[in-house]
Amino acid sequence: MTHRETPERYLDGYDRILKEVSDTGRRLTREELESRRVLGEHAADDGHGLRALVSAHLSATRAGWPSTGSGTADSVLAAVQQAIDAFAEGYERAQTLAVRQEEAARREFIDDLLYGRSDLGRLAERAERFGLRLAHAHAVAVARGPAAYTEGDAVPRQVEQALLARFGNRSALLTTKDGRLLCIAPGHEDEILPYFAKRAHAATDGGTVAIGRPQPGPGGVVQSYEEALNTLELADRLGLDDPVLRAVDLLVYPVLTRDRQAMADLVLDTLGPLTAARGGAEPLLATLTAYFDVGCVAAEAARRLSLSVRALTYRLERIHKLTGANPADPGHRYMLQTAVIGARLLDWPAKAL
Repeated sequence: MTHRETPERYLDGYDRILKEVSDTGRRLTREELESRRVLGEHAADDGHGLRALVSAHLSATRAGWPSTGSGTADSVLAAVQQAIDAFAEGYERAQTLAVRQEEAARREFIDDLLYGRSDLGRLAERAERFGLRLAHAHAVAVARGPAAYTEGDAVPRQVEQALLARFGNRSALLTTKDGRLLCIAPGHEDEILPYFAKRAHAATDGGTVAIGRPQPGPGGVVQSYEEALNTLELADRLGLDDPVLRAVDLLVYPVLTRDRQAMADLVLDTLGPLTAARGGAEPLLATLTAYFDVGCVAAEAARRLSLSVRALTYRLERIHKLTGANPADPGHRYMLQTAVIGARLLDWPAKAL
């Protein structure tokens, strides 16, 4: 049967029920109610709309309205209500099951895609079901908020509806992973991920969104996803508070830490003497961080640290005395700033190097 056929098969036995109710005034039996639920499930599985099916029941009721019998109009209408309610229950039950199966299939696909648990040929075939063509380049954005999100939650639904309203079916896939929102989009679709970032930031009450670079092939999705995750981790270590972070804008930081031992040596050799200061290295390290973050403008750095300019100047002089490097000297500044970035990336001095 095609979807264009009339839904009469889903009213099987309905006329008989109306007649018996009219003759006796009884209510529907348990078996009759279950038969209506089963027919509702079949109608949903076959792709019929519930509105048309309810209309078909009402039309059948009008056409076969009993003119004789001991049953009252009220008893007949009560039976009609019971029948349609049971039918709709079965219909909704089938739809809920279908949604859950689709979510499970999408979850399995995402897991296999991000963790490489399927051969690439089979993965590419499954990807087309979700609108992805893995032969092309894709980019991934990851959004995190104050709560963990799962498939079917209000926040993912809200963001997905906004994407569909804006772009329609543009081969973007929105899902969740480890409590975060993920959006996978074609690499050439430059507008999708920024828009996703905007909507996800709002829907998660100010959450942070990281966008990986477009990468080619099935493995490119994994690479872009890992870049986005690493960008979120960098944001935590560096104290970045931008709502949207792009991996391409932060490439210098992975480069700096590629040789971890060399970076650790730079941090210890350059900033290690700060541990001898009263109160430890943290206050002076925070001073350098604020000073470099504002472009070495003492007044603005003092404001951020809630210090007077005089107090800030004293701290900078103390740093110069302890390390031998003057933060105000352009010749020393690059080494000090690189060491400060390294300290933040390596979580020094909280963690020993």
